[in-house]
Amino acid sequence: MYQLSFNIKTPDGIITLSQQEFINQYWQKKPALIKSGFADFADPISPDELAGLAMEECIESRLITNHNNEWQAYHGPFGDFELLTPNNSTLLVQAVDHWHPDAAQLIEPFRFIPNWRIDDLMISFSTPSGGVGPHLDQYDVFIIQGQGKRHWRVGESTQTVNEVIPCKDLLQIDGFEGCIDEVLEPGDILYIPPGCPHEGYAVENAMNYSVGFRAPNQRELLSSFSDYLIDNDSGNKRYSDPTIQLRSNPGEFLQNEVNDVKAQMINALNNDNDFNLWLLQSLSEAKHDLDLAPLEDEFDEDYVRELLSQDIEIHRLGGLRCFYLSTEDAVLFAVNGNVLTLPNNCLAWVKTLCENVTMTSDQIKSSTSCSHFIQNFTNLLNEGYWYFD
Repeated sequence: MYQLSFNIKTPDGIITLSQQEFINQYWQKKPALIKSGFADFADPISPDELAGLAMEECIESRLITNHNNEWQAYHGPFGDFELLTPNNSTLLVQAVDHWHPDAAQLIEPFRFIPNWRIDDLMISFSTPSGGVGPHLDQYDVFIIQGQGKRHWRVGESTQTVNEVIPCKDLLQIDGFEGCIDEVLEPGDILYIPPGCPHEGYAVENAMNYSVGFRAPNQRELLSSFSDYLIDNDSGNKRYSDPTIQLRSNPGEFLQNEVNDVKAQMINALNNDNDFNLWLLQSLSEAKHDLDLAPLEDEFDEDYVRELLSQDIEIHRLGGLRCFYLSTEDAVLFAVNGNVLTLPNNCLAWVKTLCENVTMTSDQIKSSTSCSHFIQNFTNLLNEGYWYFD
């Protein structure tokens, strides 16, 4: 397990912060260089293994090159790596935590940020001078330096920058003033809040690990909620105006009518049942494929009870998004776009499933007395979301 230390480099030297102090001073506020955030860092995956993942149809990958100031972006899967030249090239693979258990461990130290905000682990391999150019991201990211060195510049989010498109599928900016200008070494970590311009170029062959966080915008949320209402035949209350006002011009739209239409829409959002179920369902959906292997011979509840009575380990599938909402009436347990409604006495076991990527049977064997939990946990095992070692 990786141990994260917030050793922040400042103009006055290195200061070490707690998780709460880091949130108070830096999270979504300003970028930070964390020196030796992971002491004695060892890469959990090799460049050859990363290239192997980029050959898979179900895994999203890109290859970016910059030769003679001419940028090119290519999308995988890749049959060979002739484009990955000895200089000026970068291979990027998304959601490696879904497919590589050792690499997935890099996400665990960042779970002081809630599960529902964590997105995925992207890994890149760059040859000298390789990068993706100066750009902005609209989400938080921690970038861990693996083998090799990479030169980074990062700016504050307050400056105005111009976007440019050097080639199809690649969005950059045309320049910015940096507040961080450093060469990162293995174990160093760069934290970049949303909207902060940044660029990084490999000094030598280099691996980088990016832990990204989800930040949906209003348009995405409203569109997703509308889809939920349609799929569930909800939100059917129509506009009504039994006390309609007479007006001198039939073309006039009165402000109180505007307010009534807005209130009608807000009432749909204020339906706690619809809103809670949609929110958990939507945010628990994986954006990338999971390495699912559902059981051919499904477990039954009695067999699961028997397994939990033994001394075994239980693992959560890499990249699986799961979290819960505890209400007065029930526990809503979201798993990969599905929401299970469980009685409140299941809360302790649900917490255990959400908190631990790997757990022992001892941690949930008391659940064998609860038919509600065992029935649902058996279904989750049969889907391949959790599995026994």
